[in-house]
Amino acid sequence: MPTKLWNRNFTLLTFSNFFMCSAYYSLISTLPIYISTELHSSKSVVGLVLASYIVASVLVRPFVGFGLDKYGRKTILIVSLLLYALVFNGYLIAWTVAVMIIVRFIHGLTWGLTTTSNSTVAVDIIPPDKRGQGIGYFGISTTLGMALGPVIGSFIFQQGGYSAMFIAGFIISLASMGMAASMRFTDVVPSKSLEFRFSTLFETTTLLPSFNLLLIMITYGGLLSFVALYGRELGISNPAAFFLIYATGVIGARFTSGKFFDRHGPRMILLVCLSLLIAGFPVLAFLKNPIGFYGAAVILGFGNGVVFPTFQAMINNMVQQNRRGAANSTLFTSVDIGMGAGMILVGSIAQQFSISTAFIVCSVICVAALLFFLFFTIKYYEKNKISFLLEERVKSGIS
Repeated sequence: MPTKLWNRNFTLLTFSNFFMCSAYYSLISTLPIYISTELHSSKSVVGLVLASYIVASVLVRPFVGFGLDKYGRKTILIVSLLLYALVFNGYLIAWTVAVMIIVRFIHGLTWGLTTTSNSTVAVDIIPPDKRGQGIGYFGISTTLGMALGPVIGSFIFQQGGYSAMFIAGFIISLASMGMAASMRFTDVVPSKSLEFRFSTLFETTTLLPSFNLLLIMITYGGLLSFVALYGRELGISNPAAFFLIYATGVIGARFTSGKFFDRHGPRMILLVCLSLLIAGFPVLAFLKNPIGFYGAAVILGFGNGVVFPTFQAMINNMVQQNRRGAANSTLFTSVDIGMGAGMILVGSIAQQFSISTAFIVCSVICVAALLFFLFFTIKYYEKNKISFLLEERVKSGIS
């Protein structure tokens, strides 16, 4: 295995992920408003429509992980990206809430396929001793997509309306597929003897850290889905800028955290990040002005910046190569469940009380996630990660 991180495959895959995420996040700031205004839906219905995307991802991910481990990576990744692109055209005919739910559900299936596949391929091509750093850099492409996607979506909407925005998502996604198809795949040896049963769909070793991440993702799902509507309620002139500022915090955190993880592990990183999340949500809820709105974007960006890549590096340090598909699908399933629950929870609380009240609840959930990490997850990780990590380094010729 090559020890150079930025090789041809990693570069192409990282840019492919950036384009894919840009297409996804181009809808984040505009679709909730579209559902609320054009389809005349309440906040709770907005949460349900958005959550249908996540439900679909949850359903498909375990099967993707099994397929990646049994049949290999290349075909699944490329076909999933093609399907992901095609479904953007479905939004053009989503004129009712019912049709929108169907389109979002189908798109969620393809999102589950693509994100599980490309993340597993990324771990395959990252040198083991640079795993924290590599996953962090790969994650920056997601963050840049999150930062630029809403800006791109808002600009295209202002110039050509919703139809132009959906067509642009299709074109951007096709570009993502082209980059992935240009990679030189050196597939890992598939596990042909792997049998299809419930125990092979999930990697049980990773369940505890995955549950810890699920708690955090409840707050992330609620934030992404309702912060644009919250900004409009506060009279913020450009609520989409929240995502750009938020992404700046994420990128700043990820440039420094990867190397720290590889050298010192996840304890201090997650302690700091979760503390920032606990503080950031009250800032967003109580300081109802541009300073509080955009200031919270920085705090929450730094806090959320390395949560997922840190957990992903952890679970991949705990499993063998031919179980990475299942491990990553297990982790992504927890992300989807958490985000879906967050969308529904925040939507329900916002409908009954207010969005700011929902953000306070998110802070409390982050407290629970921090306590779970300190009392359970970190001890479990330290107990299970060392033996195989050393074995993998020996196999890769890394001293």
